[in-house]
Amino acid sequence: MYQDVVIAGFGGQGILVAGKLLAYAGMLEGRHVTWFPSYGAEIRGGTANCTVIISDSEIGSPVVQHPSAMLILNEASYKKFEKSIQEKGLLFLNTSLVQEKANRTDISRIEVKANDIAEELGDIRIANIVMLGAFLKRSGVVALESVLAALKQVLPSRRHGLIPLNEQALKSGARLVS
Repeated sequence: MYQDVVIAGFGGQGILVAGKLLAYAGMLEGRHVTWFPSYGAEIRGGTANCTVIISDSEIGSPVVQHPSAMLILNEASYKKFEKSIQEKGLLFLNTSLVQEKANRTDISRIEVKANDIAEELGDIRIANIVMLGAFLKRSGVVALESVLAALKQVLPSRRHGLIPLNEQALKSGARLVS
């Protein structure tokens, strides 16, 4: 098994946290993983993305030119990354913020109104976790339970009170995808 994914959006959307959760979940399942973050100098509002690779065998490089999956949380990231996803790849779009119509017919486009769902759950900051839940369900790369276990390691202890809300967000995202 080999899965590479780019998660992209703007600073403050929890892009790097979503990637860390995915990477930790892969480690908890005994897989080889890489997590490669990239972000602008701004704390909030700048660009942010990360690449995560999860594999049953050793990973040669954390750099991915044409990922097999993408989680795109904003319009600017869609415009930047959409062309690089490989043919037959999975493109998860936060359609609460991405209004662009499909440009490619050679990939699977999964639309998730992540911000809307996060607001319904009571906290816009969990839109990233809604997207992650949809990705987990469709890709099967790691178990949802592994991501829930990773939350305890990735979130600082002062944020552990948010774990139940994050669990709701993961499950809400997963329910959207067949």
